[in-house]
Amino acid sequence: MRIVVAAVGAMIISAATADELEDAHRLAVAGRDSYWKCLAREYSRDSNKSMSGPDFASHLASVCASERQNFRVALMDYLSMQSPGADAGTPLTTANDAIALAQRHIVTAFIRHRDTPK
Repeated sequence: MRIVVAAVGAMIISAATADELEDAHRLAVAGRDSYWKCLAREYSRDSNKSMSGPDFASHLASVCASERQNFRVALMDYLSMQSPGADAGTPLTTANDAIALAQRHIVTAFIRHRDTPK
């Protein structure tokens, strides 16, 4: 009987953990989408069209601060839950890499679009 109770308890804990992980994943994806939408708004602003690539990259680093931080925190939470025994710095490094990659993609698209002959 004790084995059955222990097994049921483990299943309930496992289900709760799976739900928490799913919620954390959903929040990370929502944070990513919010950050990308903010970057896209900056990409399409007419006032940025005359900027050079490096100027636009600097500009992007200074905008969307709350969206960037929300994405960073949500992604770190999700990664920490997904791999609880991992090095504590790994989720932060991964989140920062994801942010840098998003900015790099937007800057690359900006430069290509700006340099396209019209």
